[in-house]
Parts: sequence; structure tokens; C-alpha cells
Amino acid sequence: MRILFWRSLVIIFIALGMIGAVLPGMPTTVFLILALWASSKGWPSMYERLLSHPKYGATLRAWREHGTVPRKAKWIATIMMSISAVLMLLTNAPLAVKVFTDLTMLIVAIWLWLRPEPKNESTTVE
Repeated sequence: MRILFWRSLVIIFIALGMIGAVLPGMPTTVFLILALWASSKGWPSMYERLLSHPKYGATLRAWREHGTVPRKAKWIATIMMSISAVLMLLTNAPLAVKVFTDLTMLIVAIWLWLRPEPKNESTTVE
């Protein structure tokens, strides 16, 4: 049952990451980092597969080993969150929802920019 729980989380996080790869304002790498964490708890083969992924593997390994985020990823995430924040303000959502989501994205952006960057910038995000 425990393995099923962790594998379900992995599938959910990978699905959200795939959605984030095509949907502006939705992160990809964050969900893949969560999938990496969940797979380390109950799906070793998926854990290794994520780490060896041709596009995201280097970024995931840099995160796992040093907690680093490439500058390009920081810029992309910040721009996408900014666009999402503006779009949120233009919706009919209640003011409390608008404030909460925009404030949450601001906090995430600040946290993201406080993360160290890899010394070797070959860890790129596209």
C-alpha cells in the first residue's frame, strides 16, 4: 500500500510537470523535483530514470546534490509567474483569491532567487 501511495504521487507530479511544460504559468521543474523526491521513497527505477532524463536530468541532479537552480530557470519562472499574476488580476475571481495567489507567487519568486546557482552553467533549463 505504501509503494502504491508513493508511485501515485510520482505519476501525479510527472503529469503536472508535463502540463507545466506546455501551459504558461505552471512550473515544470518544481513538479519534477517533487516526482524525484516521491520516487526516491518507493519507485527506484523511476528515480534513476528522472535523474538520467536528457532534458531535465542535469537540473534535477544539481538540485539533489546542491539545491541549486540555474539562472535561466529563475528568469523563466519569474516571467511566467508575473504573466500569471497579471492574468489573475484580470479574472472575475474574488479579491481574496487574487491577493492570495499573487502573494504566493511573489513569495515563491523571492525564495527562488535566494537559491544558489550552479557553478557549472551547463545545467540549463529549456
